[in-house]
Amino acid sequence: MRCPFCHCEDTRVIESRPNDEQERIRRRRECQDCRRRFTTYERIEDPPLYVIKKDGRRELFSPEKLMEGVTKACEKRPVSRQAIEQMVMDIELGLRDELNDEVSSSSIGDLVMTRLHDLDEVAYVRFASVYQEFRDLGTFLREIEQVIERTKQQRVAREHHSLFEG
Repeated sequence: MRCPFCHCEDTRVIESRPNDEQERIRRRRECQDCRRRFTTYERIEDPPLYVIKKDGRRELFSPEKLMEGVTKACEKRPVSRQAIEQMVMDIELGLRDELNDEVSSSSIGDLVMTRLHDLDEVAYVRFASVYQEFRDLGTFLREIEQVIERTKQQRVAREHHSLFEG
């Protein structure tokens, strides 16, 4: 492993541990030349997963690209980086669990929309405005009205549930 600081190839592992999901191994390394320490992550290489775009093009699935889109939607919202990373990881794992080597971009967008709606309503509307290509303010307002209505229904369902639980 090449040192990110001095680019020396002589590094040693000083600590290894699996992450919480047991899917990656975190390794602390030390450069034998400059003595600086850095962290690397090792994981099993997954078979390629292709995304079929709206125009029919195929490209490799990129969790980084998905993370970027979700992060933009959640910008300046009370959503932790950890929650975003967890959502992206859950979506990727769900897609890979389906054992298909191709998935439509619209399926991914729908999964993100479902998860964002539960995570943060403003981030959901932001993502929806790009994903669904809102063309005018009326479309934007209709989506906000639907979010408000779903939120009311969820609140009523929770209150109804708590009345019969307690």
